[in-house]
Amino acid sequence: MSISFAKPNKVILFQGDSITDGNRGRDNDPNHILGHGYAYIIGGKLGNELAEQQPMFYNRGVSGDRISDLYARWNEDAIYLQPDILSILIGVNDIWRMMKGEPGGCTDRYERAYRHVLEETREVLPDTKLVLVEPFILNTGAPAEDWSGWSKWISHYQGVVRELSLQFGTVHVPLQDAFNAAVERAEAAYWLWDGVHPTTAGHDLIAREWLKVAQESGLITTKL
Repeated sequence: MSISFAKPNKVILFQGDSITDGNRGRDNDPNHILGHGYAYIIGGKLGNELAEQQPMFYNRGVSGDRISDLYARWNEDAIYLQPDILSILIGVNDIWRMMKGEPGGCTDRYERAYRHVLEETREVLPDTKLVLVEPFILNTGAPAEDWSGWSKWISHYQGVVRELSLQFGTVHVPLQDAFNAAVERAEAAYWLWDGVHPTTAGHDLIAREWLKVAQESGLITTKL
């Protein structure tokens, strides 16, 4: 079985925080440019299958970013790259700062800043296909210190992402249920070592779900 894009997309951009960053390279070395996370796995799979189309993959995730940080660098790290597909995974740092009582978490800007990002992207890049990836946690590490609080916020943010996806007509990748199911196979820390950041297995789970939804939505197609 081979896969192809529903139309000849060339540029695929992954945006987010440390989960996307994956310790990516900051130069043009192709051995490190996508980092070591789900963006690398997806880029490897699609890059191999679509070699004839020679797609370009960019990772612009930045460790520690909140959605407001994403918006602040959107011109340089998104609009300028003119992506055909733009995937966004963001949210846990917004929660982390609020839960820790840090100055950057005094107010919840998640929905309003996320909406600004999507509105501007739709205005400037109307043909870009958007993929909104659901933020997720598991009950270990930092979230386990106040599971009730973390659960409340992550559920709220997941609802925000679902609603924004509907409003803006994007592809939506749910992940919480997949991670919850994975805990039936191995303990939470096996997938998210600190309850937030994925292990190798966790990144593969994200990549698998991303590719599955991309195919089901018609963003990419399968040909037997």
